[in-house]
Amino acid sequence: MMKAMSGPKILIVHPSSNKFGKGAASMSGRSFWLVVLLAVFGSVSLLTVFSTARAPSGAAPPRVTFAVGADAASAGASGGGLPAYVFDALVRYAAAAGANSTASMPEEDVRAIASVLRRRAPCNLMVFGLGAETPLWRALNHGGRSVFLDENPFYVAHMEGAHGPGLEAYDVAYATAVRELPDLLDAARASRRAECRPVQNLLFSECRLAITDLPNGLYDVAWDVVLVDGPHGYAEGSPGRMAAIYSAAVMARTRGTETDVLVHDFQREVESVCAREFLCEENRVEGTSTPSLGHYVVHGGAAASREDFCSAPAIKKAN
Repeated sequence: MMKAMSGPKILIVHPSSNKFGKGAASMSGRSFWLVVLLAVFGSVSLLTVFSTARAPSGAAPPRVTFAVGADAASAGASGGGLPAYVFDALVRYAAAAGANSTASMPEEDVRAIASVLRRRAPCNLMVFGLGAETPLWRALNHGGRSVFLDENPFYVAHMEGAHGPGLEAYDVAYATAVRELPDLLDAARASRRAECRPVQNLLFSECRLAITDLPNGLYDVAWDVVLVDGPHGYAEGSPGRMAAIYSAAVMARTRGTETDVLVHDFQREVESVCAREFLCEENRVEGTSTPSLGHYVVHGGAAASREDFCSAPAIKKAN
């Protein structure tokens, strides 16, 4: 008869076969980008709920489709930026999250801006305005520098708290109002070859449209992409985007070589008039513009005129 075993029992665990090691390693990279994708999608969804609703802009514009991933095969393997499948998934989820929210951009505008970032990222990106799309623009410019400017210091602090120290955001004090548009344009035209000239260091500018209170180092950056989606401009007393558009135009000509400038809410008077005045029709990219988004490519350096913002009234076709 067998005696019952007594005393401590030992459990021996044999090491698993390493035949799956290679597969696990290959999955690690995909797992990392999946976590990034889910985190950004969550942020976009939350900001869509909590950010300030945009003012209605009348009838919905005709739907436009942009092939964000047209160059995905080559761009995704170029290094530095996001893999193409992650980039396209972020855009797809962000567009879907904002489809039924007045706090978010229309899908066609999101895709148009993303198509520019697909080509330029990683890059130096400056965005006027914080909002539901902030985490998306920051994620799409992975590996580059993204700077956000907003007129509300409390919202800047809130966003910094929500997104951590990695979010580079600054508050801007605007001394303009939408109702002053005719006055400001007249003053800028009168001093176009003096205080409001197209090439200058805005830090020392005396032009009424110049933004002069940014951190000094920002004026020395050659910005690759500038998105004007702020400040607020839907009421007569709102700051309006006159100063943002003018300052973007000057910085592009002064420090940049080729700068993509995108103006959102382009269907409104301030945005369309100031874009034509300072960004110029000959620089407009028709193929990546929408009824509510103006896209311009502004050349700086030796190609920039020191006396006038615009020359021939031509429309640049998309490449």
